[in-house]
Amino acid sequence: MTQKQGPIESGVPMESVPALEEREQNQPSGSGIRDTIQGLGTGPSEAIPCDVRGPLIKESSSLNQGAELKCTISELLTQWDDEQLFQLTKLYRERLKQAIEERVEGLSWMLRQEGHFSGQDQERFTELGRKGNRTEISTLFFSLVSGKGSRARRVMWESFVKMRNELPKLDKILKEIQELGPDPHEYIKIARGLCALPIQLKDVQQKHKETLGAQTETLRVNTILMREKVKFFPLVDRYAELTLISTVRDRRLVEHELLARGRDHEDWREKHLRGELEKIRTDQLFQSSFSRRKSKSGSSAAVAGVPGIGKTTMVQTIVHDWATGILYQHLQFVFSFKFRDLNSINCRINLRELILDQYPYFGNILVEVWKNPDGLLFIFDGLDEFKHRIDFADSRRDTEPQHMCPDPEWRCEVSVIVYSLIQHRLLPGCSVLVTTRPTVLHLLEKAEISVWAEILGFIGEERKEYFCRSFEDQTVAAAVFKHVEENEILYTMSYNPSYCWILCLALGPFFTQRNRDPQRVPKTITQLYSYYIYNILKNHGCEIESLRDVLLRVGQMAFRGVSEKKIVFTDGDLINYNLQPSQFLSGFLMELLEREDCARSVVYTFPHLTIQEFVAALAQFLNPHPGDILKLLTEAHSTTDRRYDVFLRFVAGLSSPASARGLEEFLGPFPHQTICRVIDWVKKEVKFQFGNAGRATGKRSLLNTLHYLFESQNRGLAQATVGSVETLSFGELRLTPIDCTVLSHVIGLCDTIKHLELDRHFIPCEGLQRLGPGLHKCQELGLGSNDLGYSGVKLVSAALRDPECKIQRLRLGRVGLTDSGAEDLASALSTNRSLTELDLGSNSLTDRSVPALPRLILNLPCLEWIRLEGNQFSSDGQNQLKLLQGTRPRLRLDLEKSQCIDIPARGMGIFWPVSALHFKRARSQFKSQRPERFPAGA
Repeated sequence: MTQKQGPIESGVPMESVPALEEREQNQPSGSGIRDTIQGLGTGPSEAIPCDVRGPLIKESSSLNQGAELKCTISELLTQWDDEQLFQLTKLYRERLKQAIEERVEGLSWMLRQEGHFSGQDQERFTELGRKGNRTEISTLFFSLVSGKGSRARRVMWESFVKMRNELPKLDKILKEIQELGPDPHEYIKIARGLCALPIQLKDVQQKHKETLGAQTETLRVNTILMREKVKFFPLVDRYAELTLISTVRDRRLVEHELLARGRDHEDWREKHLRGELEKIRTDQLFQSSFSRRKSKSGSSAAVAGVPGIGKTTMVQTIVHDWATGILYQHLQFVFSFKFRDLNSINCRINLRELILDQYPYFGNILVEVWKNPDGLLFIFDGLDEFKHRIDFADSRRDTEPQHMCPDPEWRCEVSVIVYSLIQHRLLPGCSVLVTTRPTVLHLLEKAEISVWAEILGFIGEERKEYFCRSFEDQTVAAAVFKHVEENEILYTMSYNPSYCWILCLALGPFFTQRNRDPQRVPKTITQLYSYYIYNILKNHGCEIESLRDVLLRVGQMAFRGVSEKKIVFTDGDLINYNLQPSQFLSGFLMELLEREDCARSVVYTFPHLTIQEFVAALAQFLNPHPGDILKLLTEAHSTTDRRYDVFLRFVAGLSSPASARGLEEFLGPFPHQTICRVIDWVKKEVKFQFGNAGRATGKRSLLNTLHYLFESQNRGLAQATVGSVETLSFGELRLTPIDCTVLSHVIGLCDTIKHLELDRHFIPCEGLQRLGPGLHKCQELGLGSNDLGYSGVKLVSAALRDPECKIQRLRLGRVGLTDSGAEDLASALSTNRSLTELDLGSNSLTDRSVPALPRLILNLPCLEWIRLEGNQFSSDGQNQLKLLQGTRPRLRLDLEKSQCIDIPARGMGIFWPVSALHFKRARSQFKSQRPERFPAGA
C-alpha cells in the first residue's frame, strides 16, 4: 500500500542543475516528462553493504543476445544530450535509489576515479555504510551527483552500465530504457502532465471529490469486544503500511491461501532481500517509469493479493487520496466499482447507466467527461468475486459485435464493459486498475496489463505497528503481540492484516482481564477462532432466540459456500436456509456476516474466508442428527483441489475440549457421538496415510492429517497413532513454517525417529527454527538441498550440541554451508559422540575452513565417513585434508576426483578450483562409491 505523499527526501537537497531547472520552471503545465510525479522513497532496505574493491563488470553481455534491440545503453548515452539525461534521471530517480542500494560504495568509488567525488565524499559513504542505512546512503549518492553538474550525471549512468550485472533491479531498469530507445517522446508518454479541466466539469468534479472523500474517510470495523456493533475509525489513523512489489508470483495457487501464503511470503521476502524484486508504491501504478504501456491507447494495472491482505483498503486509500488532492492529480475523474456489486446486474447495460447508478449527480454531463479519456481512472475491485468469466484469450471479443462495447452508450453484458475498458477498446486512453486474488490471476494473462503488482503484507516491524494501532492501551498491545510472536502458528498468520484483526479481537480479552488463565490463551488456529466466536456469543448472544439453531443454519450455508467455492451470499441464500434478512438487525449476525448494500441488491460475506470455514466446521457439532459424518469427512479429505483443508483442520480441532469449552457455555454440549466419530476418523486417516506416503501426493495427504492431529491437541490420540513411528519422509515437498511447527509437535510425541528426510524442501530458516527442538532425536537426518545458509546451520549445530543427541548420519549437502558455518559445526561436534557419517558436499567451503575441518574430524571418534567433494578447495587444501586419513586409517574421506585448475582468488592469498565439468563427474563417482546405507543428500 502506498505511503502518504509528503516532503521529498527530508534534509537532502534535490536535483540542482541551474540551467535546466530554470527552463523546466518556465515550461507550461503539460510539458510531459517534466511533470513526473516525484513521490517518497521506499522504506529502508535490509541490503548488505558491498565490497567496493569488487570487479566493475562491463555492459551486460546478455544484451548482445537480443539482436532486435537496435542500440546498447552505452550507445544511447552518447545520443542523449544533458537535458534529456537530466529528465531521464528525474523519471527513474526513485527506482534507481532502490536499485543501487547494495553497491553505492562501488559506484561512488568509480565517480571518485573520474574526479567527481572527493575523498571527503567517499568517507561519508563509508561511514553511512558502517551504520547499515542503505536508503540514506543511496539518497546521499543522488544528492551529491545532482550538485556536481551534468558531466557527473553522465559518468553516473556510465557507471550504472558497468555495474548492472551485480544489481538485478538496475539491470531491469536499463533493459526497459533500452527497449524504449532514444526517442524522448517515448518517455513523455510515460509521464503525461495535467490536462486542463473544462470549466463545465469543475462543479461536478468538486461534487464527486466531496462524495468520494466522505465515503472513504473512515474504516468500518466490527467490534465484538464491546456493545457497539460497529465502530468507525479515521482511515489515516488505522492505516498501516504494507509491502507491495512490482511483480506477481510465477505460479498459480492451488492451495488454500492461509496455508500457502506463509510459504510464499517467506520466499518472496528472501527474494526481495537478495535484490531481485522492486517495491512499488500505489502512486507508481500509473504515470511512472513502471507503467510502460503495452497498449498505446491507455494503461491498465493488476494488483494481486490473498484474502484480507488489504486490496480493498488499498483501493479505498487510492480513491481517498485522489479525492483529497494527494494522489494522481493529473486524473480528472475516478470511478470505483466492486465486482460483487456488479454480480447483481442481470440485464444488458451501458457504461453511462453503470456510473449513474452509483453517482447519479453526473446526469447529462457524462458526455463531456468522455471527451478526455486520458483523465479517467476506472477501478474494479475483486475479480475473483465476479460470477461471470472474462476470457481475455477469446479472439471473438474483438471481432463479433455481441462481444464488443465500442462506446459508453452501447448496451451489453457488464462483463463486456469491463473487458473493453481493460483492453482499451472502450474509451481508449483511460487508466484501469483491477484487484484480484492470485487464484484467478491467470484470467488476466492475455489482458493488456502494463503493471503487475502484488501485496505481500506485513514484513518485520509492520506487524507490530498494526497491533499498536489496534489497542488504545499499549501495554495490552505489547502483551498480545508478544504472545503472537511466541506462538509459531499465530505469528506466521500475522503477515495478513485480516488475520491480525482476528488475533486482536480473539486475544484482546485475555490480556485485559486481571485474573486471566494463561492455560486458556489460544495456541492453535482452532482455539483462536473458537474464542473469536466465543466473544461474539458473549457480547451479542442474548440478542437472538434459538441461538444454536440459527448458528447451525448459518454454518450449513457456510459449508455449502466452501463446497461451491462461494464467498458472496444474497437474500435468496439466507431464505433458503430459513434465515430472515431482518435478523441482521441483531449484533450477533452482524458480527458473523457483513452486509453490504449496493445500488441494485444486498449481499452478505463472512469477514474472512477462514471464518466461513470455521462456522461450517462448527455446524457439524451443532446438528443433533449429524448423519454419516465419516462419509462427509472422507470425501472432503479426498478432494484434490484442497478446498476443504482448513475446514477439516477446524473439525478435528473442535473435537478437543480446549476448543469446545467456551462455545458450549452458550451453545450447549457437543454431541459425544460426533466427537468420537471425528476422533476415530482422524486416527484411521493418520494410520492409513503413514502406509501410503511413498508418493508426493501421499506425503501431502500425510502432512494434512498431521495437521488434524495437531489441531486436536489430543495427546492420547497422537501417542496411539505416531508414538511408534520411526520414519518421517517428506523429501521434495515444500514446507511452510506452520508445517514445520506441526512436524516438530509430532517428533516430540515419537519415542525415536530413525529417519527424518527433509531433503529438497525449500525450508525457510523460520521453518527450520520451528523444527529445531526435535532434531536431536533423529538417528538419520537429511537436510540436503535446502538453502539453510549460516543461520540454518547454526540451528543444526545446536541440535548436535544437545547432550541427548542421537544423530548418527547427517546430510548437509548443497545447503549453502560457508567457512563460518564450518567453524560452528566444528565447535558443536567437539562434544558429540553419536555422529558416524557426515555429508558436507557441494557447498561453499574454501581453504579458510581447512583448519576447522581437521578439528571436526579428530573430535569425532565414531566418524567413519565424510563427504567434502564439490566444494572450493585448492589442490593444496585438498592435500592437507587427505593427510587426515593417515591419522585415522578407518576414516573414509571423499574429496574431488577431477583435476583442479587453480586461479588466484580476488583479494586473497589462496587458490580456488575452477572446473565446469568437475561437479557432474565427481557426483557420478560419488554415487557409485558412497556407502549404500546412506542415501543421497543433494
